[in-house]
Amino acid sequence: MQATMMNVPLSINHFMDRAGTMFSRNTIVSRLPDKTLRTHTYGEWHRRTLSLASALQQAGLKKGDRVATLCWNHHAHLEAYFGIPAAGGVMHTLNLRLSPEELGWIAGDGQDRFLIVDDVLLPLYRQMAALHKFEKVIVFPFSGAPVPADLTDYEAFIAGGQPDGFVPAAHDETDPIAICYTSGTTGKPKGVAYSHRSTVLHSLVAALGDNTGIKNADVIMPVTPMFHANSWGIPYIAVMLGAKLVFPGPHLHPDDLLDLMQAEPPTLSLGVPTIWLTMIQTYERALTETPGRWKMPAGMRSIVGGAALPESLIRAFERHGVWLVQGWGMTETSPLATVSFQRAELKDAPPEERYRRAAMQGNIVPLVEMRLLTDEGTLAPWDGKTMGELQVRGPFITGGYHEVANTDDKFATDAQGRQWLRTGDVAILDDLGCMRLTDRTKDLIKSGGEWISSVDVENLMMSHPAVAEAAVIAIPDEKWSERPLACIVLKPGQTADAAALNALMLANGFAKWQLPERYEFIDAIPRTSTGKFWKVKLRERFPK
Repeated sequence: MQATMMNVPLSINHFMDRAGTMFSRNTIVSRLPDKTLRTHTYGEWHRRTLSLASALQQAGLKKGDRVATLCWNHHAHLEAYFGIPAAGGVMHTLNLRLSPEELGWIAGDGQDRFLIVDDVLLPLYRQMAALHKFEKVIVFPFSGAPVPADLTDYEAFIAGGQPDGFVPAAHDETDPIAICYTSGTTGKPKGVAYSHRSTVLHSLVAALGDNTGIKNADVIMPVTPMFHANSWGIPYIAVMLGAKLVFPGPHLHPDDLLDLMQAEPPTLSLGVPTIWLTMIQTYERALTETPGRWKMPAGMRSIVGGAALPESLIRAFERHGVWLVQGWGMTETSPLATVSFQRAELKDAPPEERYRRAAMQGNIVPLVEMRLLTDEGTLAPWDGKTMGELQVRGPFITGGYHEVANTDDKFATDAQGRQWLRTGDVAILDDLGCMRLTDRTKDLIKSGGEWISSVDVENLMMSHPAVAEAAVIAIPDEKWSERPLACIVLKPGQTADAAALNALMLANGFAKWQLPERYEFIDAIPRTSTGKFWKVKLRERFPK
């Protein structure tokens, strides 16, 4: 017997055309460099996107050619997300927080032919221009200023396109549509290429009610950069469902985001813990200093990821009617792989358990498989205690890197011949399939033969009212092999000492041997280009 279903290839072009026809009156709002707002309908966006695709083909773009973007979050970047693949190309988002040298290397490794760049980022482009020669540089006049004569004006470029009757380039569902590079904190960045198929499947899974829960009536404010893991897939989901988008542009300061929330109240916002931490501090300070200036949007949901979400931050936002939901993933996982939604089995759980679980990385999303491998090479039980290296597989999990040979330290094969991605994370899984990261494999601290989770210590430290941020690293010890060193950033005007922080740990179930060997009170914790704690820099600063 054979199935009778049509064999229709999956394609993000369907999302694009669906938004342009079914949701043509819904809107996309972009904040410009001068902080004014510009609004397009999905109908206008659709026509502009087809014009971009047509213009790229007229400029000589061939199937599989890479087109880089060096842009903030705005409507033109969304046009590139769909226009480049519709032309047959592959979008390559460049991380504007990287150095010119890193950008030049990544653009060269990706073999990028064209570049779409914001005019406000031209100084950064000029610094990298000698490191990789683009055939054409197309400048989006984000600020409204004239485009330099030696470069191509984006608006003039797409005006030359022919959207009427445009037919997207023929493709297979496994053809690439976008490539992102990993952060490269432990070596050269590596490219992860996403296909039509992987992106459609990820969008359908991520949009589910227990995950992002996005629907047509939502107003989405993606603070997560569109150059970081495709903004967690949100642009694809929003277009698929025709949901209103509110792009913050280059204005990511807490004051700016809170102002934008007053002008265009979101029902869903997304960002990394760092942004949300500074936002709640700014908001709560304003309640005293300038009462009435801001209100948290009523009923706003918020997805937070990219780094561990402290329980203290969840509690702080809940005081103001916002519940933070943690998601976990990687560039390699498209990225959503787990979400800490509330389980039906735990609806009557006490508040402490609710907060504890909300601070976990959460439940495995559909289509993703997960396993933990112990140091002995055996499968760790799902008992909520046994740690193991986290490995994942699925239809939107990468099976390799762009033009890099697979190695045993990145991928594993099980007895059935199935491939697994080795994430480099150490985790536990409980009997409900809820995952909690305990560390990166390189960040675990082994003291006297026993493991200490730096993440657990950091989360507890950040619950102290005087502590803004905390990062824990291992330092060598002759007797115990390694001991923890805690790097602490205090909130302005607040004080805390080692005795107070040790007392906090002991009061919350930590043993004496798990207490930090010493504390270093510093001004700021170094961060990677994606906002994660850069512990390599801390180890360099505090080698012993």
